[in-house]
Amino acid sequence: MKKFGIFALFMVILMSFTNSTGYQPGDKATDFKLKSVDGKMYSMADYKDAKGFIVVFTCNHCPFAVKYEDRVIELAKKYKPKGYVLLAINPNDPAAAPDDSYELMKVRAKEKGFTFPYLFDEGQKIYPQYGATKTPHVFLLDKNLIVKYIGAIDDNVEDAKAVKEHYLENAIAALEKGQEPSPATTKAIGCTIKVKK
Repeated sequence: MKKFGIFALFMVILMSFTNSTGYQPGDKATDFKLKSVDGKMYSMADYKDAKGFIVVFTCNHCPFAVKYEDRVIELAKKYKPKGYVLLAINPNDPAAAPDDSYELMKVRAKEKGFTFPYLFDEGQKIYPQYGATKTPHVFLLDKNLIVKYIGAIDDNVEDAKAVKEHYLENAIAALEKGQEPSPATTKAIGCTIKVKK
């Protein structure tokens, strides 16, 4: 009986550890309600006809996020007519990264002409659920909020024209054909998410 108790305790610890790493492909994501730079609250439930969601954890100041901004804008434009909604979320705590404050998010979105919601993860409640660790970090969900792909947008941070593998776009193409993306995960390359110490 004692052995069983130790085993049960071990399983609880193991499960709590596994859950803390966030979503894996095949998991159902929880919806969120976050404030965008336009002052409105957005959630995935607002998009009843969406075929899927491209959730991008990104920010203002990270050099990697900045290098991907134009690509994110293009992705939003390209896939919106196909029914995929792009939602960008800033997960950083402005106390740790002042350049990522809500006010400066508004400035950045206006400068770059964002055509998608740029949401603020106030209190940093959403990014740990997803398991995002970098900016940028992408999660592709189907219309039922099942996670289909997690990781990088493509294989070349430095040069959009030199990209050989369009991971996110390939994953969307697989969904369109009713297939599972392969790879379903890649390593996100970017800055660590900033948390107040």
